[in-house]
Amino acid sequence: MKTPAILLLLPLLLVPAVTRAELIEPRQEYRTCLQLARQKPEEGWEEAIAWQSLGGGEPARHCAALALIGLGKLAEGAKRLEALAGQSHQNERTRAEMLAQAAQAWLMAGKADEALTDQDAALRMVPGQPDLMLDKAVTLASVGHYAEVVEVLSALLKAQPNRIEAMVLRASAYRYLDKAELAKEDVARALVLDPRYPDALLERGMLRRLEDNKAGAREDWLKAIEAAPDSPAADTARRNLEIMDVKTAN
Repeated sequence: MKTPAILLLLPLLLVPAVTRAELIEPRQEYRTCLQLARQKPEEGWEEAIAWQSLGGGEPARHCAALALIGLGKLAEGAKRLEALAGQSHQNERTRAEMLAQAAQAWLMAGKADEALTDQDAALRMVPGQPDLMLDKAVTLASVGHYAEVVEVLSALLKAQPNRIEAMVLRASAYRYLDKAELAKEDVARALVLDPRYPDALLERGMLRRLEDNKAGAREDWLKAIEAAPDSPAADTARRNLEIMDVKTAN
């Protein structure tokens, strides 16, 4: 006697449906969500919210905050990161990274004081962390606190003597503090490490222009443009060349 088809299907119908939450591999989902948040923030936001509804917890909240920043909602994203860092059960390094990301969002929003508050809090969690120190120096430079920039970067360069970004930023701070010789030393060291480093070429051009060495400044700025045509350093070099040419013509 032939068994009815419905009876053959019955064992399958009685097996509980596998939910998406049971299929999610948390680490892979975290990586995917963060990538979307940075590259396609609208999709990242939707992914994060869906994941939160399935019990994604802290990683899903982290992804949502970064997606908001990508969508231009800088203050909201920063506040969410601050809250998450305060409530997180992760280690101090991870929490400090969340605060560093919040600080970057505040800086993008033009809120340097809020950025510095988060950076200081992060550095209390992981004292002397080089990337955080560099971030803090960038924030200090953005509000013209050049003596503090030098202080922070000098400490950083003791730990990482060949950190080229720190050398160039400290050179810029020295220039603003009218300490041209110290600025030249930092730029020279940076260009020994990387002769085509665009920010170092830009800075040396600035120093040469201050000495009225127009030919030297032009050479450095053209090299900066050639080394990285689409970089912020190249954009600044182009503007400086235009300004110098206008002044020369007049």
